[in-house]
Amino acid sequence: MNVFKGGVCSPKGFLAHGLASGIKRSGKPDLGLIVSQVPAATAAVFTKNSIKAAPLVVSMKHIKKGTGRAVLVNSGNANCYTGEFGLKYAQESTELVADLLEIKPSDVLVASTGIIGRQLPYNKIVNAALDLVKGLSARGGEKFARAIMTTDLKLKEIAVRFNLGGKTVTIGACAKGSGMIEPNMATMLGFITTDAAISFGLLKLALKKAVEKSFNSITIDGCMSTNDMVTIQANGQAGNKKIANQGADFQKFYQALELVCVDLAKKIVLDGEGATKFITIHVSGAAHEFQAKKIAKAVANSVLVKTAAFGSNPNWGRVGAAVGSLGLKGVGENTMKISFSPFDKKDISIAVELGLGKAMAVVYTCDLSHEYVKINGEYN
Repeated sequence: MNVFKGGVCSPKGFLAHGLASGIKRSGKPDLGLIVSQVPAATAAVFTKNSIKAAPLVVSMKHIKKGTGRAVLVNSGNANCYTGEFGLKYAQESTELVADLLEIKPSDVLVASTGIIGRQLPYNKIVNAALDLVKGLSARGGEKFARAIMTTDLKLKEIAVRFNLGGKTVTIGACAKGSGMIEPNMATMLGFITTDAAISFGLLKLALKKAVEKSFNSITIDGCMSTNDMVTIQANGQAGNKKIANQGADFQKFYQALELVCVDLAKKIVLDGEGATKFITIHVSGAAHEFQAKKIAKAVANSVLVKTAAFGSNPNWGRVGAAVGSLGLKGVGENTMKISFSPFDKKDISIAVELGLGKAMAVVYTCDLSHEYVKINGEYN
């Protein structure tokens, strides 16, 4: 498996572009588009927040048929808590792009990220749409990745190549996110493309499993967003025999997809607002995996644990208190073991052994610094 520098245009048959439409007052890129040159099996997962932004409502409707061609994304405005006009603009933006691409509106997914509660300046999208489509290119992946950024400090892209039945298959992806990150996806967007031939059902299964091991295993601040989504498009242009069962080809495809998702998830944590340390929390000896992940999340979201990490203070009492706060039966000081890697390093590992069973989970997070408070205190 070959990991290389690339993004959403690395697989065959994908075009992308990103530009500044004026949604952001800074003048930075804020509108991006990915297009498959042929119909693609398309799957997505969405935030579990009961408040969902207008673009998610539209995309959840369009994704039901399992095929698509394009993904339109704006940054700088979340189009959330924007009422009937927000929903109208989200739907009309898919119609706008579909008309220019000569495809159906239902073939277009739409996503937004940015400030909540401000009406989307839809006229700016209308004015930029033609240039966005004209600028589509097989080299446009990085421009797209930049257009979806908000408080991100770093570009987040990855691509991987591997062999399936004598054919070279590629998966490319990018993501955005640095704050308001909590499992079940947070203020994060992820866009994955592949030229693999795979059925919609198996594509959806692979995405769901990979997201659980990656984007749903990170947390920055325990705050769940209204706009998160991860999409994957598979257009079959690699020419491999279509993956139609959970055999060896599916397992190989899934391993590559999980690698891509975990890499992007870690990059989001490393880019956490004001983050100075990357923390990996290992929980083992749990009664079942759900319990293990719940405990790992409790440690990861503990403000006291995160500030202790920032201060290079290996305060195991903070970890024990976080675990104990869940009130789980059988968890106590006589059964639990806590260990640390050196806390003065940039990469920190916290291990919790419960002695209740054989299940385990891994969660990734970062510390909580003065800069995080400053950034979020001034945001909007």
